[in-house]
Amino acid sequence: MCGIVGYIGHRQAYSIIINGLKRLEYRGYDSAGVCVMNGEPQLFKCKGKVSDLEKHVGSNNVVGTIGMGHTRWATHGVPNDINAHPHVSMHGKFTIIHNGIIENYSPLKARLEKRGYKSISDTDTEVLANLIEYIYLKGNISAEIAVRLALTKVIGAYGLVVMCCDEPNTLIAARKGSPLVIGVGDDEYFVASDATPIVEFTNSVIYLNDNDVAIIKRGELTLKTIFNEALEPNIQTLDLDIEEIEKGGFEHFMLKEIFEQPRSIHDTFRGRISQDLNEIHLGGLYHVLPRLINAKRIILIGCGTSWHAALVGEYLMEELARVPVEVEYASEFRYRNPIIYKDDVVIAISQSGETADTLAAIRLARSAGALVLGVCNVVGSSIPRETDAGVYTHAGPEIGVASTKAFTAQVTILTMISILMGWRKGHLSQERYKELIKEITLVPEKIEKILGSNSEVIKIAEIFHKSTNFLYLGRGYFFPVALEGALKLKEISYIHAEGYPAAEMKHGPIALIDEKMPVVVIAAKDSSYEKVVSNVQEVKARKGVVIAIVTEGDTLIKEMADYVLEIPKAHEIVESLLAVIPLQLLAYHIALMRGCNVDQPRNLAKSVTVE
Repeated sequence: MCGIVGYIGHRQAYSIIINGLKRLEYRGYDSAGVCVMNGEPQLFKCKGKVSDLEKHVGSNNVVGTIGMGHTRWATHGVPNDINAHPHVSMHGKFTIIHNGIIENYSPLKARLEKRGYKSISDTDTEVLANLIEYIYLKGNISAEIAVRLALTKVIGAYGLVVMCCDEPNTLIAARKGSPLVIGVGDDEYFVASDATPIVEFTNSVIYLNDNDVAIIKRGELTLKTIFNEALEPNIQTLDLDIEEIEKGGFEHFMLKEIFEQPRSIHDTFRGRISQDLNEIHLGGLYHVLPRLINAKRIILIGCGTSWHAALVGEYLMEELARVPVEVEYASEFRYRNPIIYKDDVVIAISQSGETADTLAAIRLARSAGALVLGVCNVVGSSIPRETDAGVYTHAGPEIGVASTKAFTAQVTILTMISILMGWRKGHLSQERYKELIKEITLVPEKIEKILGSNSEVIKIAEIFHKSTNFLYLGRGYFFPVALEGALKLKEISYIHAEGYPAAEMKHGPIALIDEKMPVVVIAAKDSSYEKVVSNVQEVKARKGVVIAIVTEGDTLIKEMADYVLEIPKAHEIVESLLAVIPLQLLAYHIALMRGCNVDQPRNLAKSVTVE
């Protein structure tokens, strides 16, 4: 969850580290710190955001060409100055930054205390710093060996960078479970949790694998395992433009990413749908397609927004491909001893490709012999490397913590997979196959039209931004959209909101409805439209306030609802991609009017790399 930056080269490290931390701040933002080596460590850290760290550094002249920085999402210890990273070992030999959790830190801490070590923070990271130092001093060995030996005693996850004051021209980076990438420049190296701090300096990167250790000196990089096995660095070319990680004139990354969805959806199907709209080509699934087509069961796994995308996928696959589908929270799947057959296909969905619970679920499914596929947005991340095959979403970098364009890109991929499976299995005629392909290609233009009604959403947000509860209702494909709309509102505005299948309202939630309760009903014209009309009437009979998402030209619900937002007419298999857009905008504008930090909502981080 935390963000890590390291640098060694010919430039001044401080500005590179600070700017890198700003780009990684979506990974955690409750405290921050920096350490630059110039003969001796210059360390500054404090509670708060990176901007607070800059104020804390103030007029101090932080000089040096090697250093590291950290922006934190707290796991062990409350956010404060002491618990902020970097952490220094008791005798001052080692400085460390860490993303992850050391699960056995408590027994390690107890053993170190018996040997005279004391901790000043509540973190697991300081224990690791002390462990490295203890091994280093006791064995009279190099810093590299001390780090590697210490990591053999660690249980848990880590992406870390270490500096030793006795070896002031060396950075040591290691990874297990938490992402870490090394940028290779001209006589300089960068280390980061992802590529965003690196892209403006180099497009040559090395993605570390689990148990990899990088020993980085001036003009020299050595890669090995924690067990001292030599590795050959695999340098890859980074496909990322600096403009993609800037706000581009928008007030917030979230708003930019909402408005990018026509392009991100187009980029997701571009090259995968033939120009004559006759075929879908998913090259990443080419070698596994027969097994996918013949699967007796498909299991979709994800967390948060990705789980909602999986729910849409369940509706799509069961309707179009006529195959049984189960949708699982990755965190529950891995712990409830699930029944997995060798002819199952498991599809893991993740924006970051680093979600810890999803990765653990993948490993469980593979150990049972299932075919495991990935739907992921980040090239080079762990999930694409640990699955048998998969499809990238091509949504581009998503910086806003609340996911928007990643959701619609994931649903686009799942729609294409479902249509392709349905056709290959003989459940779709050639005519219907082409009709559904065309419907996908029309989505970007229709979303552009919805975005043009942003001003209407603002008017509704002004009316309801002081509400304390919302209820979201939908049927069929719109039930997952209701869940996603409620999640967006919760995440960024801190308003309690719940999504329900519309028919389930009568089984409990209807007790909440009164004249103060806004009820968002997704009521576009699909096969369940008449039933939703009845649900709207039931809400109005209890004096509920209805905000309805309807198909253009609808008059029936428009007469009943208090407020209406329209979406263009479309086939119901793609309507979820349209209906979610006004819900994203509504959450954004309500949060903005409440004075919330839209891009960095409290207690959240973009990439959940710990359990």
